[in-house]
Amino acid sequence: MSEKTDQPTASSQRLQLRFNLRQLEIFAATAREGSTRAAAERVARSQSAASAALGDLEAAMGVLLFDRVGRGLRLNENGRTLLPRACALLDQAREMQTLFGTLHGAPLRVAASFTIGEYLLPGLISKWTQNHPHGLVQLQIGNTRDIIDTIASFDADLGFIEGPQTHPDLITRPWMEDELVIVASPRHKLARRLVTTSQLAKATWALRENGSGTRQVTDSWLAPHLSEIRVGFEMGSSEAIKHVVAAGSALSCLSRHAVAQSLDDGHLVVLRTELPPARRRLTMVVHRDKRLGSSAEAFVRHCGVRWPQSKTKP
Repeated sequence: MSEKTDQPTASSQRLQLRFNLRQLEIFAATAREGSTRAAAERVARSQSAASAALGDLEAAMGVLLFDRVGRGLRLNENGRTLLPRACALLDQAREMQTLFGTLHGAPLRVAASFTIGEYLLPGLISKWTQNHPHGLVQLQIGNTRDIIDTIASFDADLGFIEGPQTHPDLITRPWMEDELVIVASPRHKLARRLVTTSQLAKATWALRENGSGTRQVTDSWLAPHLSEIRVGFEMGSSEAIKHVVAAGSALSCLSRHAVAQSLDDGHLVVLRTELPPARRRLTMVVHRDKRLGSSAEAFVRHCGVRWPQSKTKP
């Protein structure tokens, strides 16, 4: 007679998944939005369905993923551990979903600060789509602080920023150099002469808003040399600033890339000053737990960045 054993069978050893992609999608959306109501709108589900899915996921994991703060939800340590892995799985699922039966793959989500997004990336994206006719690129533009938050929350695949700001969850790589210049209308009284720091301190300035990489570099460049900076206009758009300056009432400090066309057209001139040159490094950023897909890898190479893939994989 054969003796029975308590050894588990191969079928019993198989890992049974206790969660699904829909639950992970709602979890990631809740992490970004801070509530199941907003998450439900993001993924086109009812709030009750989103709450149930989130509860089922926590039950499957055996831990709570959020701290309940008033009516909001805030990721706890368990949730912060799960989020990058959940986002990586969702990204791979989206790529898999487009393997068959469609011409277009999952869109490449790019986020860029204003100077880069308005003056540098459009040409690169245009050339990219010419060489990759089935490649879709979604470009989101904001100030540097917004772009850092976007990449940190996995709401974009790649980020391009112009300020020295960073984030502990992000990896940065140098991209290209930029120069800041002080510009004025050709009719401004300081145009076409060597301008002293005393004259700059008495002038009216039109500057970018706080949170902008250009504003951060401008402040750090001008503050040590000017007794004061008289900000008469503070705007969230370089285009709006150029119009104000061209009208003749203010000076500004902007990227040479941003003013190149206006200089060529004669609407603006670069002031000659006693200040040292102001140069900065534009950078590309990704989340350190983000796995770049094939499209993102190719776009990185297209932009001329050498990115060590081993450091971006979870």
